[in-house]
Amino acid sequence: MRTLSQYHANLWIGGILFALIVLAGVFAPWLAHTDPVMDADLMNSGLPPGHNFWFGTDDQGRDIYSRVLYGARVSLTVGIVSQLINTVIGVALGLSAGYWGGWWDDFINGLTNMMLAIPSLVFALAIMAILSPGLTSLLIALGLTNWSFTCRLSRASTLSVKSQGYVQAAKVLGYSDLRIMATQILPNILGPIVIIATLGMGGAVLAEAALSFLGLGIKPPFPSWGSMLSDAREQMMLAPWISIFPGLAIFVTVLSLNLLGDGLRDILDPQSRTRKA
Repeated sequence: MRTLSQYHANLWIGGILFALIVLAGVFAPWLAHTDPVMDADLMNSGLPPGHNFWFGTDDQGRDIYSRVLYGARVSLTVGIVSQLINTVIGVALGLSAGYWGGWWDDFINGLTNMMLAIPSLVFALAIMAILSPGLTSLLIALGLTNWSFTCRLSRASTLSVKSQGYVQAAKVLGYSDLRIMATQILPNILGPIVIIATLGMGGAVLAEAALSFLGLGIKPPFPSWGSMLSDAREQMMLAPWISIFPGLAIFVTVLSLNLLGDGLRDILDPQSRTRKA
């Protein structure tokens, strides 16, 4: 009989990659060779990767390796915090709609359908056009635009759980609705919510990169992977390393989160595990 770990290569690979990226962002001040903003030397501008500058330098002589490390802080902060906001909003609305039903359920369904009809990136662009570019604005824009999937999943899971015997027993014991939702229903629907939250972080990282690429993200000269790609557009042919390394950082981060989410699904979804077996 095969062991459980043999079915979860994606979980191990994604988890290790993501952990390394997080550690790189956390320890960026110790791992970076130079300051990503202040240490600009025009005498060393546009240098290819080499012994002194592992990832090369940009058109202002700044070390791309250092800027990629510090850019991880921005991307991971936006990905984790914005998805946490989305998850809290989606779970709160979906759980309450599925449990209470009635007019509240109809209202949440209509609101969710409206959010699903509008592409989340377009909605985020509209919010960023109103707010000034910056980290706080990014968290608000991305934290309010992608909760609809979590809401629908939470509602569907609540509808299938609220008729179970332990929920009915809690009602007989006199538990309040909020207590039942928090202690009896929520712990039993967390599996799929964790999976979609993990996958959503990858989407948030991509959305942050897209907004920064368009100039609506982090204000320069502070580094973010999207703004680094935007700065590299005019030198794509002359100095491709300026765009290759932040692009690889985005690719590896999103890939690790997708692998991690897929691995979590294998563990938390018994039907998926049965199909693979």
